[in-house]
Amino acid sequence: MNTAIILILGIPLIEIYLFIKIGSQIGAINTILLIIVTAILGIWYARYEGFNTLRAGMSQLIKNELPLYEIVSGAAIAFAALLLILPGFATDVLGILLIFPITRKIILSKYSKNYNKKNSATKKNFIEGEYEDIEDKDGK
Repeated sequence: MNTAIILILGIPLIEIYLFIKIGSQIGAINTILLIIVTAILGIWYARYEGFNTLRAGMSQLIKNELPLYEIVSGAAIAFAALLLILPGFATDVLGILLIFPITRKIILSKYSKNYNKKNSATKKNFIEGEYEDIEDKDGK
């Protein structure tokens, strides 16, 4: 809960700070144009990468394999596109990091290691066994 409040308050404050600093260096009109250009280029590239991910996922399905990475990558691309649409420089940087395949793989591998560690810890609590159905003497 506290993390959500910090993010809701912190992200706009960081963006306003960056608007003021960058706007004082390059001017207000150039800052606005830069925000618009990064949004347009980011959405265009997100669409391009989304189609590449979709194509890779379809090839995985044709091979009769589960396209798990492509599904997660597609969700990351959609989130990156959302970040690029939002006006601001900090969200644009994070969106650009998620758009490019190299940095996306690094970020996703970091979080997938944490996810696998959590899952392996919970799997230790299960007991595996076998069972056999035994019918009653009456055949019921």
